[in-house]
Amino acid sequence: MTEKSPFTPNKAGEAFLIDPSKDSQGPGILVLHSWWGLNQWVKDFSSRLAKEGYTVLAPDMFAGVQPSSEEEGKQTLADLDADELSGLVMSSAQTLRAASADSSKPIGVVGLSMGASLGFWLSARIPDVINAVVSFYGTQAIDFDSASADYLGFYGEQDHMVSADERVSTESFIRLGGKNTDFITYADAKHWFFEAGANFNQAAADDAWDKLVPFLAERLQDS
Repeated sequence: MTEKSPFTPNKAGEAFLIDPSKDSQGPGILVLHSWWGLNQWVKDFSSRLAKEGYTVLAPDMFAGVQPSSEEEGKQTLADLDADELSGLVMSSAQTLRAASADSSKPIGVVGLSMGASLGFWLSARIPDVINAVVSFYGTQAIDFDSASADYLGFYGEQDHMVSADERVSTESFIRLGGKNTDFITYADAKHWFFEAGANFNQAAADDAWDKLVPFLAERLQDS
C-alpha cells in the first residue's frame, strides 16, 4: 500500500490518504473521524479499508488536536467554524473522488459519531458524489429526498449520547426519502464501541466489520 500523509485537500487542513497499492488506485472511501480526532486508530482503520482495495482519505477536521476526554472533544467541536468544517468535508470528498480509480464514479463515506452525522449531511448535499454511507453511532435530522446513497448504520443499546428515539428518527428520515437503509443495534455496545478505548466492544466491532465490507463492495466495487 502507498501512504501519502500529510495530504492537503482544496480547503485548509491536512488528511491521511492511502492507496491499496503503489501501482493502483481503488474506489474512494472518505473516513470522517469522531471527536477523538485523526488519531492512530483512524489511520489504522483507513489502512484496513485500503487493504480491501480502496483509496481512502481521512481529513483532519480538528487540525491536529486529539482530545483526551469527552469534555475536551465537545469543546473542540464547539470551537470549530461550521462553514469551514462543511467546506473541508465537501472539498475532501471532491478531492478523493478525483484521486480514486475512476473519477467519474461516486465514493463511499464511513463516519464515526460526529463524522457519521457529517456523512449523512454530505450525502444529501452532494448526492452525485456519495453512493454509500456507513454510520457508526451518528444521527441526522435532515431531508434525504435528494440523496442517492444507500445507508448502513451501527449503534449500541447502551449509548449515552444517542438515544433510541434519535436513532429511529434518523432512519425514518432516510426511509421517508425513499432510500435503502439498514440500522443494526448491539445490545451490549456503547458509544465508540468500534474504536479503540474504554468502550471498545470486540464482538460488536467484528460483526460490524463483517457487514460493512460486503456493503461497500457491492456499492463501490461491483458498480
